[in-house]
Amino acid sequence: MEGYHVCRISVAPLRKEPTDRSEIVSQLLFGDRVIVLEKEEKWCFVKTHHDHYEGWMDHKQLQQLTALQYNDEQSYRYVTAVNFDNRLVNDNGEVYYLSPGSTLPFYEDGYCFLGDIRFEVKTTPFVPNAAEFTAKVEETAKFFLNSPYLWGGRTFFGIDCSGFVQAVYKLNGIQLKRDASQQVEEGQLVDFLANAKLGDLAFFDNEEGKITHVGMMLSSDQIIHSAGKVRIDPVDNQGIYNAELGKYTHKLRVIKRFV
Repeated sequence: MEGYHVCRISVAPLRKEPTDRSEIVSQLLFGDRVIVLEKEEKWCFVKTHHDHYEGWMDHKQLQQLTALQYNDEQSYRYVTAVNFDNRLVNDNGEVYYLSPGSTLPFYEDGYCFLGDIRFEVKTTPFVPNAAEFTAKVEETAKFFLNSPYLWGGRTFFGIDCSGFVQAVYKLNGIQLKRDASQQVEEGQLVDFLANAKLGDLAFFDNEEGKITHVGMMLSSDQIIHSAGKVRIDPVDNQGIYNAELGKYTHKLRVIKRFV
């Protein structure tokens, strides 16, 4: 079982421990590649290719690849578009519904492949382009509005704060790390909130000074973020103000620019 694999279902939980009762730390989307580091009866411990995240998953949710198939970067450029109807149909006629930003390995002429298994792609995929980031990132982010907050989530049916900005950035051609505490280590510092612009990421800390939340700036005074659900709130030097609750919910620590 060790070696190169790819996720073969729409979304697969990545867990902290090798049991179905364990906390979900992240999710794999269709087409995400992993290296299997360890194998137990039902479970395998994997490391993701796209963000080097580690966790346990059910090995039945993976399809084996050759080293050549795994490492062919040019063959993983196409992803599902920002819409609700991304469908694949395998040669048995079974339908898979994919979240936006799912990877379509070896896509060509309306088909993608996982190893030797063929899927017809029923909707038009695209290759994200970082050159169009500023033009498209707001529309991409707002697509996820009202998606419920889900710890470890990466889809519009449930997404956490860092999964949300990671997904929005991926759909616009930029790869981020998985967790807010990892994302904050990258990018260029924005000195003042007044200088923040569309697409910048704002990070928030707790009482101990640990980064626990991230959101994307829509302007110097508005943020879109996943907290309860994906929502737009005002932000100032104190942090995020939630008008429904009538209080500040997150304390601003730092703003970073990635584009």
